[in-house]
Amino acid sequence: MWTGDDLQRLVSRELSDYRLIVVSNRQPYVFRIENGAPRGQMPPGGLTAAIDPLMRACGGTWIAQSSGADDRAAMDDAGRIAVPPDAPAYHMRLLNLSEEENNGFYYGFSNEGLWPLCHIAYTEPMFDSEQYGFYQSVNRRFADLVLDEINDDPAIVLIQDYHLALLPRYIREANPDAIIGQFWHIPWPNPDILRICPWQDEILDGMLGNDLLGFHLSGDCQNFLSCVEANLDAQVDPAYGLIDYRNETTLVRPFPISIDFASLDNEARSAEVADEMARLSRELGLHRGRILGLGIDRQDYTKGIPHRLRAVERLFEKWPQYRGQLVFLQAGAASRTNINSYMQLTIDIEATVNRINERFGHDGWQPVLYWPTSLPTATFSALRRLASFCAESSLHDGMNLVAKEYVASRVDEDGVLILSAFAGAAQELTGSLIINPYATEQFADAIHQALTMSETERRIRMRQMRNTVQENNIYKWAGRIMMHLMQASTPDHAGLTSTATTA
Repeated sequence: MWTGDDLQRLVSRELSDYRLIVVSNRQPYVFRIENGAPRGQMPPGGLTAAIDPLMRACGGTWIAQSSGADDRAAMDDAGRIAVPPDAPAYHMRLLNLSEEENNGFYYGFSNEGLWPLCHIAYTEPMFDSEQYGFYQSVNRRFADLVLDEINDDPAIVLIQDYHLALLPRYIREANPDAIIGQFWHIPWPNPDILRICPWQDEILDGMLGNDLLGFHLSGDCQNFLSCVEANLDAQVDPAYGLIDYRNETTLVRPFPISIDFASLDNEARSAEVADEMARLSRELGLHRGRILGLGIDRQDYTKGIPHRLRAVERLFEKWPQYRGQLVFLQAGAASRTNINSYMQLTIDIEATVNRINERFGHDGWQPVLYWPTSLPTATFSALRRLASFCAESSLHDGMNLVAKEYVASRVDEDGVLILSAFAGAAQELTGSLIINPYATEQFADAIHQALTMSETERRIRMRQMRNTVQENNIYKWAGRIMMHLMQASTPDHAGLTSTATTA
């Protein structure tokens, strides 16, 4: 099993002459003024939780968008913030955007255009030329900050996600010697879907500024290769995942992202989590024999939250014995609340929760609890440990780290994971009950199967999944990316062809 020390040794051996720069839209730590002093906290989200262990192990600089004025109170004279606040291991540099820039770049083109384009969740992408203009200008501003941070030194730039598709090309044009890689955290569409984007060629050209381009799954890699072949004057080798374009070569590879298994496992065993489990057990009535089902998601229309609520409703219809016994808790903070599709999602979730509770609730028992807020990490860990099953019903998901977090928290080797076939994690977590979230009847049957499964079978399935997540942890993911990135920067890419399509 890879550890942070293994990653640190790899970096020291292979990357000692290079500076590491990570770039993302979201910052790894958000600062707020409390009692007159800035206090930093990691925001919710899979990207920051996944990359932070890499930066702790490697050091370097993380460049991101600032969340507000309180960040500036934490900066030093050079505009940097040492993070994590309790044990600094790397620095953060932040880009301040105006409200108009953020609306066009983030809420606009990124999340009303690219996000629905890449997720098959039947939400129409919106393409606005003014928003795309902001997307271009903000990507250029990120490039300026990266180039200032590099200052012509040998550097590795690791770019994160769909907000920064144009950034690799902008950096490459100004600094041809930089080693540039990008990991795309969401799915990639096929050519027929991508063609509706008016700026598909510019997006592809920007991403081909990378030496290495990573996706979660082999299917995403093949989709990207097909899009390049269909749209650009490029030489594409699908068998080896190689693209020759503008006298440059880009390697396209699958890297299924993961979590810090050991950290989550240790947290789940802590006294703080044990105390929180006792508190929640009393609050939710579990000490009286009730059963907890769990859904944890940022509120996004790709996560299939209404679909799982309808499955819970169907469960109560088909098996009345669960009425008064099962409590299903849907937790997770609201997201992108100024986008119409997200506002409508909240309305739909609330209406469904109210309908189920009005139909089946009685004698102080609510079948569905809805907690649309951020919760302390100890509370999430306690909920994962208490839940008899966790349902993750993504309509389309690059990976779904919540599923892996549930597995890592089950130190008792019990519990059942119900997982959408349309989440990337379903290819690894084969001990889960795989469902089609659109098939309500099948979904309800899977919940019933989880609740009636023998202890022996539950433990066999959970032990298998825990071994998988423990072995393929975040440090192994980061180590593979770093090794491929260094090899991708060599002229002949020797030794890489055999790993082109392996996950």
